[in-house]
Amino acid sequence: MEVTPNHTQGVSGWAAMDASGKVVPFSFKRRDTGVDDVTIKVQYCGMCHTDLHLINNDWGITMYPLVPGHEITGVVTRVGTNVSGFRPGDRVGVGCIAASCLDCDHCRRSEENYCDKVTLTYNGIFWDGSVTYGGYSDMLVAHKRFLVRIPDSLPLDAAAPLLCAGITVYSPMKQHGMLLGEAGRSLGVVGLGGLGHVAVKFGKAFGLRVTVISTSPAKEREARESLKANDFVLSTDQKQMQAMARSLDYVIDTVSAQHSLGPILELLKVNGKLVLVAAPDKPVELPSFPLIFGKRTVSGSMTGGMKETQEMMDLCGKHNITCDIELVSTDRINEALARLARNDVRYRFVVDIAGKGSRL
Repeated sequence: MEVTPNHTQGVSGWAAMDASGKVVPFSFKRRDTGVDDVTIKVQYCGMCHTDLHLINNDWGITMYPLVPGHEITGVVTRVGTNVSGFRPGDRVGVGCIAASCLDCDHCRRSEENYCDKVTLTYNGIFWDGSVTYGGYSDMLVAHKRFLVRIPDSLPLDAAAPLLCAGITVYSPMKQHGMLLGEAGRSLGVVGLGGLGHVAVKFGKAFGLRVTVISTSPAKEREARESLKANDFVLSTDQKQMQAMARSLDYVIDTVSAQHSLGPILELLKVNGKLVLVAAPDKPVELPSFPLIFGKRTVSGSMTGGMKETQEMMDLCGKHNITCDIELVSTDRINEALARLARNDVRYRFVVDIAGKGSRL
């Protein structure tokens, strides 16, 4: 465990000690509350697919012990002397970012997520040289720049996944003009999971005609009835896919498994835009003909900056957009991780860190 001299605050949490896929109780220390810091009592932490990948060291970059979690909500307990925007008792959230250089062009534009020196909330190296530990823990210290305020209208548990899943789909939707409310625009959402179901909610809130594209026929009822999607396409059904050819202005692909982008590109109109927001373990297949003959664009997007994240959270408060969650006690984290690996969740697990059933 990496510790620096100013790490004196004892914390209880859960950590993966190796690539076995399990987490165990873990005690460690966090840094003192600095002049620009805010200390938070963690209430809830969403469970992201990234947690699973890093716990298992799927990407070969995990630093053990690993305390996962970057969808963190809680209540402020202490603020540093230079902090004016937050005070004890405030409802706040911490997402994927713990630090950045604060001085580059990206940071000046509040695109901290693209800073060359960005430090992630867990499995990163902080300014003081320590390894960052995430939200599967009872307390967190965060720099004031990397906190967002949670609107009073949003419950802290269902708001937690917005800090990753929400901003991950909101950012490209804003960048590509999907949220302008233009009449007649259409959005396809590939995959109906943690990211996908939030993309559907954003699309509907901003007046888009939304089509869910899935390999699972069981998702049709959920898409149409629960999320009010306008259409559903089974991607393994060639006739359904052909019937939807050149019908969509935008597609957001949320699938984290290897797949071909060719059939999805064929659903786009000429000049249509496909955005990848998931991270498959292996390269996706990108045939050139659907790009060339449709003048289509493929791009990627990773979370969002802090200004954009607060904007997203405020809009969720205004439109009452939250994530559909299943609350998990801390003694059932491993069970939830196993279910997440099977995609057996609708649509996001959230760990009840401070609940009565918590065993930290």
